[in-house]
Amino acid sequence: MPESANHPRPPTAPGVSVRDLLAAGAAALAVSTPPRAPEPDSRHTAPEHREAA
Repeated sequence: MPESANHPRPPTAPGVSVRDLLAAGAAALAVSTPPRAPEPDSRHTAPEHREAA
């Protein structure tokens, strides 16, 4: 008895490729994820300008 006989196949949408489904899922994740808060960067200061030699 084949292994797939124990597990029925999930229903698929006709005319929709797996690639399109994966792309839609990735887009939905990108849209629904809030942006990260900026990290505090206390070490970043404007460098002093030195005169050319």
